[in-house]
Amino acid sequence: MDVYLVDGTYELFRHFFVVPSVKNEKGQEIGAVRGVVNSIKGMIDRGATHIGVATDHIIESFRNDLYSGYKTGAGIPPDLYSQFPILEQTLREMGVVVWPMIEFEADDALASAAVKAAQDTRVDRVLICTPDKDLCQCVTGTRIVQLDRRANTIRDENGVIEKFGVRPESIPDYLALVGDSADGFPGIPNWGKKASSTVLSAYPHLEAIPKEWQNWTPAIRNARLLAGTLFGFWNDAILFRTLATLRTDVPVFDSVDDLRPA
Repeated sequence: MDVYLVDGTYELFRHFFVVPSVKNEKGQEIGAVRGVVNSIKGMIDRGATHIGVATDHIIESFRNDLYSGYKTGAGIPPDLYSQFPILEQTLREMGVVVWPMIEFEADDALASAAVKAAQDTRVDRVLICTPDKDLCQCVTGTRIVQLDRRANTIRDENGVIEKFGVRPESIPDYLALVGDSADGFPGIPNWGKKASSTVLSAYPHLEAIPKEWQNWTPAIRNARLLAGTLFGFWNDAILFRTLATLRTDVPVFDSVDDLRPA
């Protein structure tokens, strides 16, 4: 069986900015909800038998306590924000499992569900339905993959390496160095995408990078400059990696059988 794990937050944002406005009998905006629900129905109609949807019921999470600059709900259009609980309720009424996150983020729920589903020998493949680069860290071979439903493309482990130049397990380290504007942390000065992928392809995690730049592999350019900024901003790098690392211990389901739409 295939297990589909849907990023409901991404889907709601995506539909909000492309579908026409629709209001229900109470005057509530539901255009994006209608788009996401129809999309989920389409997945089921095309044969998806096991589905879970994660949402950011509250945009803020435990990461906001770790870093004051982390993303918040500020600036989200009220007509979009108000549709989160409507989407969650509608999906439940459809019999689809929903994980509305409060302390954690939707990405944490997706990561936890992916790891748990992959442990079931009956599962052939876990498809995390989002193009979000954070979820690349969960990709495992061809067993746990990312599905970009809009582009209809699948990214497996080789795809992650091709896109970012590092293996999935190095993605949190990569994001710590280059930063993530969507999540609100800036990365480390002088560490661009090319430098980060080159260094992390040789030293997969921050702790593996030699403190003496003279000991770095000769293929790495500007080693002295990069070492100076990395170890000068070491605490920031570790903090940013913590922010980028998805939790895999969020309670999601007891058995993949729970993911069958009722």
